[in-house]
Amino acid sequence: MTRTSGIAKEQTVVNTLSARRRHPLAAIVVLFVALGLVGAAYATLGSARARASASTAVTPDQLDKGKKLFLSACSSCHGMNGEGQQGSGPSLIGVGGAAVDFQVGTGRMPAQQIGPQAVSKPRAYTQDEIDALAAYIAALGTGPAIPDASQYDASGGDVARGGVLFRTNCAQCHNGVGAGGALTDGKFAPSLRTTDPKYIFEAMATGPQNMPVFGDKVMSAQDKKDIIAYLMSTRTEPNSGGLDLGSLGPVSEGLFIWVFGLGLLIVFACWIGAHTAKASRARVAHYEATTGKDAANNE
Repeated sequence: MTRTSGIAKEQTVVNTLSARRRHPLAAIVVLFVALGLVGAAYATLGSARARASASTAVTPDQLDKGKKLFLSACSSCHGMNGEGQQGSGPSLIGVGGAAVDFQVGTGRMPAQQIGPQAVSKPRAYTQDEIDALAAYIAALGTGPAIPDASQYDASGGDVARGGVLFRTNCAQCHNGVGAGGALTDGKFAPSLRTTDPKYIFEAMATGPQNMPVFGDKVMSAQDKKDIIAYLMSTRTEPNSGGLDLGSLGPVSEGLFIWVFGLGLLIVFACWIGAHTAKASRARVAHYEATTGKDAANNE
């Protein structure tokens, strides 16, 4: 009798659980629980990686120094916590140290004024200060890190392959040899002829201003190194065609022909016209009329 009643109770529990699993909201509840677990796991792993990176490369003093620099020079546009402000500056959470090193290292930040595009100028901070500021911004959220020298060392790149990659992905804005070019709405692609290789790498990794982001899933670290190798080679290769006219292509070449070529043709045409027989007779007549002398007797 006792055994029979125990079996009946177990069957009742099983039937209750089966009924709950068949409830219309059961699938939704399970989905939300699964999403919550995945999100918690991702946040935990991301925080752990960030803490591990910070513990190996960043000191508390450096973070404190970077925070002070940020609050004094950047927070007025980017917010007290790097969250950004509408119409003043974008959020810096998740941009990474590479973006800070590029923008501040090239003098684009702090910006002198809000405009279509921040321009390069002499930088306002030392490299130690830039490193501290980059460390603080990197601590706000994971993003591309400042590359080490081996990542942008041109000697390890393939110049020919880099040329193909550059012409495919970059030449539309930066010109075939990195001389730069004009964009719309007062913006422009800057010249890369004198840019430090580290900043070229960081620009590809972070996509500053109008430039797309070429992350590692789009363009590998070796691809970036090959592009840098190509750009470095353009700075020293001889120009077999003569004057490169800024390497700006048909615009500068056409302007040269119109201004100098056509100008020379006009000067030559005027010289020919001034030395014709008719022009000589006109000069003689003018001389005789103004002096009252016979030009033939005064030759």
